[in-house]
Amino acid sequence: MKMSEKEKNRQLNKEALMTLGLYVIFFIWWYAFGYGLSGGDPGNFTYIMGLPSWFFFSCVLGWILVSIAVLFMVKKFFVEIDLEEDEKA
Repeated sequence: MKMSEKEKNRQLNKEALMTLGLYVIFFIWWYAFGYGLSGGDPGNFTYIMGLPSWFFFSCVLGWILVSIAVLFMVKKFFVEIDLEEDEKA
């Protein structure tokens, strides 16, 4: 696909903003579950697969969901762009 420099920059900026947005969403997810569920006496924690629920939701499940979201985002919205300069004859 042949794109002008302006179109390339617009696409690259869009991809960068989408990536940053997904990272912010993941950070909020991680922070909310990591600090929201971890308070209190460790003796009262609930466990999922041998891990405290706060850790499972923030680190394990969060990582799986973000990995799926990244795959979807790359397949759906990212475009392969040739970044090398065309040689003018």
